[in-house]
Amino acid sequence: MTRDVNYFLHRLANTPFVAIYWGMFPPLDAMTDTAHPHVFDATAARFEEEVIRKSLETPVLVDFWATWCAPCKTLGPILEKLAAEYHGAFAVAKVDVDKEQELAAAFQIRSVPTMVLFKDGQMLGAIPGALPEGQLREMLAQVGIEPAAAPAEEAAPEAAAPIDPHEDVMRLRKAIETEPDKDELKLDLALALLQTGAAVEAEQLLDKLPANLATDDRTIKARARLGFAALLKDAPPAETLEAAIAADPGDLRARHLLGVRQLVAGDAEAGLAQFIEMLRRDRSYGDGLARKSLIDAFRVVEDEDLVGRVRRQMSALLLV
Repeated sequence: MTRDVNYFLHRLANTPFVAIYWGMFPPLDAMTDTAHPHVFDATAARFEEEVIRKSLETPVLVDFWATWCAPCKTLGPILEKLAAEYHGAFAVAKVDVDKEQELAAAFQIRSVPTMVLFKDGQMLGAIPGALPEGQLREMLAQVGIEPAAAPAEEAAPEAAAPIDPHEDVMRLRKAIETEPDKDELKLDLALALLQTGAAVEAEQLLDKLPANLATDDRTIKARARLGFAALLKDAPPAETLEAAIAADPGDLRARHLLGVRQLVAGDAEAGLAQFIEMLRRDRSYGDGLARKSLIDAFRVVEDEDLVGRVRRQMSALLLV
């Protein structure tokens, strides 16, 4: 193994180095299997073949990690997810620094996780820390790595029809009749009721949840949604609001109520779009109602990429 590492170090000494270091230091056991076809364990003995030579055809992102490293447990699943979504546009090589100490020493790994990217047989740089998914996507794009088309046999199936929240409410009511002591079902019912606009009953159910569920992330977000739902008392239905906006795109009251309706119903992207349009048309309307609504919505929306994108749009509009 020592001979392999020394040979590898010799190769590195004669390889052009292009740094891709952003200075990001935010505070899995990895196994190659059919579930992760583009993720594999790398060793010093096979590093030349499996990483350097492989990178001549497919970029390889080497993930130096350890079983005791908490950030590694966050980064690992994200890398596996991206490798699958990119359909082989890049591969992830996992290096357990405790098992591959010579390889870690060869790269002078001082902290984990640390990522090292190889492309066209060259090492492009080292990135310490567990970057969030959005920044990882940006990093890949900057070095020309874009998602590949899914093979025909892996083509995504047609999306299932969205669940009707009213039908979901009926299903959950029957389930609770069968298991009246199962509090998780009552939380599920409260969430479904919120999507139908039945905020009062949803709040009553949330108030009766035991302490362990009262602090559940879904409960916290549900209570945040209740604040929006309260705004819909006596509000016109979505169809009426849409007609009002079609007749007068500058009807910001209708836009606000429609955005709230869409947000409460689970269509976060549409709701945020209404608030952004309000901000674009008149950021002072309603004493900054659009900005306040966006900030409140960011606490509710679970899609971090969507929130990040809309935050940037909001900032750009406020700086104009």
